[in-house]
Amino acid sequence: MEKTFNPSQLEQAMYSAWESKGYFKPAGDTGAGNYCIMIPPPNVTGSLHMGHAFQQTIMDAMTRYQRMRGKNTLWQVGSDHAGIATQMVVERQLAAAGLPGRHELGRDAFIEKVWDWKAESGGTITAQMRRLGNSVDWQRERFTMDEGLSEAVQEVFVRLYQDDLIYRGKRLVNWDPKLHTAISDLEVENKEQQGQMWHLRYPLADGALTADGNNYLVVATTRPETMLGDTAVAVNPADERYQALIGKEVLLPLVNRRIPIVADDHADKDKGTGCVKITPAHDFNDYEVGKRNQLPMINILTPDATVRSEGECFHSNGELNPVMTAAIPTEYQGLDRYAARKAIVAAFDEAGLLDKVENHTNTLPYGDRSGVVIEPLLTDQWYVRVAPLAKTAIEAVETGQIEFVPKQYENMYFSWMRDIQDWCISRQLWWGHRIPAWYDNNGKVYVGRSEQEVRSSYQLTDDVSLQQDNDVLDTWFSSALWTFSTLGWPKQTDDLKTFHPTDVLVTGFDIIFFWVARMIMMTMHFIKDENGKPQVPFKTVYVTGLIRDENGDKMSKSKGNVIDPLDMIDGISLPDLLAKRTSNLMQPKLAEKIAKQTEQQFPEGITASGTDAVRFTLASLASTGRDINWDMKRLEGYRNFCNKLWNASRYVLMNTEEQDCGFGNEPKVLSLADKWILAQYQQTVKQVGHYIDSYRFDLAATALYEFTWNQFCDWYLELTKPVLFKGSEQEQRGTRHTLVTVLESLLRLMHPIMPFITETIWQSVKPLAATVIDHNKADSIMLQPYPQFDQRLADDTAMADLEWLKAVITAIRNVRGEMNIAPSKPLHVLLRNLNSDEQRRLAQNQNFLMVMAKLDSVTVLNSGDKAPASATQLVGSMDLLIPMAGLIDKDAELSRISKQLEKTEQELARVSGKLNNQGFVAKAPEAVLAKERAKQAELELALAKLQAQQAEIAAL
Repeated sequence: MEKTFNPSQLEQAMYSAWESKGYFKPAGDTGAGNYCIMIPPPNVTGSLHMGHAFQQTIMDAMTRYQRMRGKNTLWQVGSDHAGIATQMVVERQLAAAGLPGRHELGRDAFIEKVWDWKAESGGTITAQMRRLGNSVDWQRERFTMDEGLSEAVQEVFVRLYQDDLIYRGKRLVNWDPKLHTAISDLEVENKEQQGQMWHLRYPLADGALTADGNNYLVVATTRPETMLGDTAVAVNPADERYQALIGKEVLLPLVNRRIPIVADDHADKDKGTGCVKITPAHDFNDYEVGKRNQLPMINILTPDATVRSEGECFHSNGELNPVMTAAIPTEYQGLDRYAARKAIVAAFDEAGLLDKVENHTNTLPYGDRSGVVIEPLLTDQWYVRVAPLAKTAIEAVETGQIEFVPKQYENMYFSWMRDIQDWCISRQLWWGHRIPAWYDNNGKVYVGRSEQEVRSSYQLTDDVSLQQDNDVLDTWFSSALWTFSTLGWPKQTDDLKTFHPTDVLVTGFDIIFFWVARMIMMTMHFIKDENGKPQVPFKTVYVTGLIRDENGDKMSKSKGNVIDPLDMIDGISLPDLLAKRTSNLMQPKLAEKIAKQTEQQFPEGITASGTDAVRFTLASLASTGRDINWDMKRLEGYRNFCNKLWNASRYVLMNTEEQDCGFGNEPKVLSLADKWILAQYQQTVKQVGHYIDSYRFDLAATALYEFTWNQFCDWYLELTKPVLFKGSEQEQRGTRHTLVTVLESLLRLMHPIMPFITETIWQSVKPLAATVIDHNKADSIMLQPYPQFDQRLADDTAMADLEWLKAVITAIRNVRGEMNIAPSKPLHVLLRNLNSDEQRRLAQNQNFLMVMAKLDSVTVLNSGDKAPASATQLVGSMDLLIPMAGLIDKDAELSRISKQLEKTEQELARVSGKLNNQGFVAKAPEAVLAKERAKQAELELALAKLQAQQAEIAAL
């Protein structure tokens, strides 16, 4: 092994070797069972971010763990075609190159350009996933637009339509006026900002008056332009002020249309005037009010969010209303929605109908891709009738067929599923699965897998002209089929029989409804077992938290707090990091602010840590379900951990290579330290396996760290030195055997989380442990068996004896540290009040203790013996005394302690003064006060210790 661990020199070559040798493929041996994880397909336009790195580290750890346990293991990989995102990327690329745009090219030619882009640039994230060490079966990689998945999508659409679970209707959707498509709630970003609330007067018709004598009602709105499409004013049925007006009408200003006053609980009698304008075609709440009260709907906006020349009129069920007209004054026709707002407010003011204007903080929905305000708009869309599907999906979780980890996320799932709305599945894009529906010249719809099938099924002659629907399906539609479409459905493949249902889905809470619930519904509708029982897509849903920055803020490019996992793996200089974070920012002041923050946080850039340190850090932070504050110091600590493991392994190899390590028939003797570390290791094996099985990767990482650093490296390797340097041949053989056995097995135990360093070291250790490894799978550590708890090695007596010795050695070292005694200076130790176990331990291990603690002698005092002036430590109920006479320069030590006392007293006075200052206490944040109080307590403790030391030394 090299002297230092250099991950950059080995990781990529090692991964390529793993992949080329086919180690990630299912083994085909189903004797120990099958295990399958489906990767949440990242967008083909994407790149690896912290959320990907976190979830994929967990998935890879589970996959490697189950593979080593002998399971026939598949981690299915693939990517999503990302409809809107990909179409935008290609359109921008065409514009930047000065080439014809989408509409100039036409649909077919544009789709060809998208496929060209996918072939050249669509593999960024898959290359990055390899850097993370993901052991996915790349030969099975799927894409949601590939031929097989397209077949599955068509099949599902047609069957759902035939089952009367898909229909086309005119309903309100989130409409993006820039991209000209409906978008899902997940693609809407709500932003709070300062706006205005306009209070408008609507005159009462037919001379009616309010209870206080006004001939008008006042309604408040943040979107005055939508009043052109009002079809009612609502009041609360319990509001006594307006009960006499329910059923009467107002004259809608500017258009002079009579609209009714209706009673509806949506109107809050304690909010504003208690009157609410109802625009069913332009507001989601109003849409529901309109359905409850059978109000007509008037759409006054075009897909560009400009005012129409005449409103489109519909019944409350979405059907065209041919008898109703909705004239729009000429002066507003063709105006952008915000220009129309200004003009309409001005017209109200001129007519004396503007009651007042108030500043108002409101939340506006923005399209996360386009950056423009989303408009609720009535459009013709395709919908899935999901309530019947939801019933079965709810039962799957209620009966425990699917379990959520943590369990509380079941409540989130149930709350959505029990109040589920029909799913809008159509998008007005070109890139995606085109809806398999055709229209004749009269607008009649025909659904089938192809035009040929449509003509055959519906007995249409060739002279009937058919036009396929221009819309494509929501990307969540194809993703909902992910667990079974990737395994070959609708064909009944061997893979489908072998790996479905899959075992666990790793995902974030934010897509439980958008993806998890829809996968459950779709899978249970289409996939049945041999008895016809609906099959679940997965048995467990492991919900991870969100990765935030060290201050708990969400990572975003606009905040400049995004950390690229690859930058932590490979390192990045400060100039490159600054360029990366600021080059695409359009606002100079923001770029300057982010540059300053970056320089403060990373004055020398980001140091390369290697993949294993990044993965171990992510695993160590993976407490179930909680958001995670990323900590660069933790990463630095785990980089040091990798170096510690490397150096410890070099120590083992230097003391065992070309030596007799006891794997033959020669006699060997195990020391107490050998028995102790073997027993400690067995406890660690039991803990780590239990924690991985229960999705507590944080606790698994902690157990591995604690054993490796504190027990194996810090204690055991030190405890081997007396044996290796002075022990008998049989004792040395026993210790070498233990060193090799524990290290080789520990590498296998750590491998699922830290694959690269463990493989590298294992290849060097493998020849020494040749008689215990599985020679049929000796090429790689990932093919070796995962360690299992062995009760025979769990020696409780050895554990207790060695822990006692450690406590004695630690106590002696503490005295050396407190009294400033050199580690090399031999000491005399007195022991008093030993119980029978302690007497036995001392008798069996006295020579060992003297070597490890650097002692001249150990004397056991009788209860009546008087001890000289000594530094004293308690080990359980036993007194440990170290006579001080002659060990230290009394005057020099008292002088040193006096200076420390003076410095500590000054610092304590400063901190106490701040906390006694009422002005400071009143103004300081609680976090600052807590920090100061902790500092005060720490200084008080230090002062007491120094005073005790001073008294002890003065008494010598």
